[in-house]
Amino acid sequence: MDGGSPVVTLRPVDAGSWRDVARLTVAAGQERFVAAPTYYLTMCAYDDVWHPMSVHDADGSVVGFLMWGIDEADGSCWLGGVLVDARHQGRGVGRAAVLEALRMLREHRGASEFALSYDPDNSVAKGLYASLGFAETGEVDEGEVVARLSTGPDAGRPGTA
Repeated sequence: MDGGSPVVTLRPVDAGSWRDVARLTVAAGQERFVAAPTYYLTMCAYDDVWHPMSVHDADGSVVGFLMWGIDEADGSCWLGGVLVDARHQGRGVGRAAVLEALRMLREHRGASEFALSYDPDNSVAKGLYASLGFAETGEVDEGEVVARLSTGPDAGRPGTA
């Protein structure tokens, strides 16, 4: 661990890891906010938008999942399906995974505009994403609150959105 934050790596889900991703479980009570990982894997296989990523801990074990996709309308990079296995929650894995996704997508895809959405009743997600700089925009996507983060050269400058 580095300063109390877990070290995670993201890898594309492939033939060797999809079963481990499918075995991930969410904590009791989270089912109303997060779908089963098999649902997200199916979206990635058939929607032609989402790219599935497994989250690995320092030992290489699969401890979570997230997916990313580019919105062709505005070029923003969306994160979705962020989940951490119930046995690994409360340790900062979700935060570390989102930070690593942002870093990876900036570095390898040139992304600077990010978006995600969450159930308006999911106070844990809202707090996490706000602490990472995501701001609610007033947009709603399929009943979920949309939050966006800009990491481009003008991010945080007065007069920029």
